[in-house]
Amino acid sequence: MISTPAEKRDFGRVAVLLGGNSAEREVSLLSGNAVLAALKRQGVDAVGYDPADGGLAGLEQLAPDRVFIALHGRGGEDGTLQGALELLGIPYTGSGVLGSAIGMDKQRTKLLWRACELPTPESLELHAHMNWQSVVERLGLPLVVKPVHEGSTLGLSIVSDPAALEQAYHDSCRFDTAIMAERFIKGPEYTVAILGDQVLPAIRVEAVSGFYDYEAKYFSDETRYFLPSGLSDWEEEELATLCRNAFDVVGAKGWGRLDVMRDSDGKFWLLEINTSPGMTDHSLVPQAAAHVGINFDALVLRILTTTFETDVAS
Repeated sequence: MISTPAEKRDFGRVAVLLGGNSAEREVSLLSGNAVLAALKRQGVDAVGYDPADGGLAGLEQLAPDRVFIALHGRGGEDGTLQGALELLGIPYTGSGVLGSAIGMDKQRTKLLWRACELPTPESLELHAHMNWQSVVERLGLPLVVKPVHEGSTLGLSIVSDPAALEQAYHDSCRFDTAIMAERFIKGPEYTVAILGDQVLPAIRVEAVSGFYDYEAKYFSDETRYFLPSGLSDWEEEELATLCRNAFDVVGAKGWGRLDVMRDSDGKFWLLEINTSPGMTDHSLVPQAAAHVGINFDALVLRILTTTFETDVAS
């Protein structure tokens, strides 16, 4: 299905928020600058703004009519910024306070999915005085250890040896105070983007190292992206329905991306949701959009147009 670019509207002055103070600052700068360039190419009165430089006071001085959030991680993707923008009466892209806060908390996202009978690997939160052997007995090996509130696979480890579990926990603690362990799903990895009412085609991701980590996501030219994904039409539809439901359950809005694994029995397992996905030249949402005829500039306008649907200033 070919989607036509969003109708150009009077967006007024648009502030593209980029950078920030999270561990994902580097990627956010790449995403934000790409978005800013696209808006300018389309004749939008857009200006980049790094909240790390002047906070909300600096943003207020710019007097934007709306905001494109290209921040990743805490402080930009966790509901705090969204709440501040609502108090200021400035429409913004992406999910609201609730959807952003839930989506940033991987463990609570999974609890919601389980409550709604959506498939997601069993997991539990870790603490420094855990009985590590009981974790292994419950989740099996290998298992995944990762920060609850971090993205881009930062602080993530795959543990195959019980003796390595405690060290993996401490390694993740460098990124967050809340750490979780999750049952490992062996199989192909897929990512599915949501754009308004549209579910974009799934992408199968294959990292050369076998681990789709920070380097493979954003900088490696060797990571392979399969689009079409190789799924049959009915499998693609099954995955799209699953991701749409998972997106709605957490209260996400506007746009986002979900990461999914498929086991040897062909079952899909939800891993996590990203409510402010990357928009770099290696990012997955632009790839999926391009596959259905939405180029990067049109994608950026489509995302920005969603701010009219929940215009808090009106």
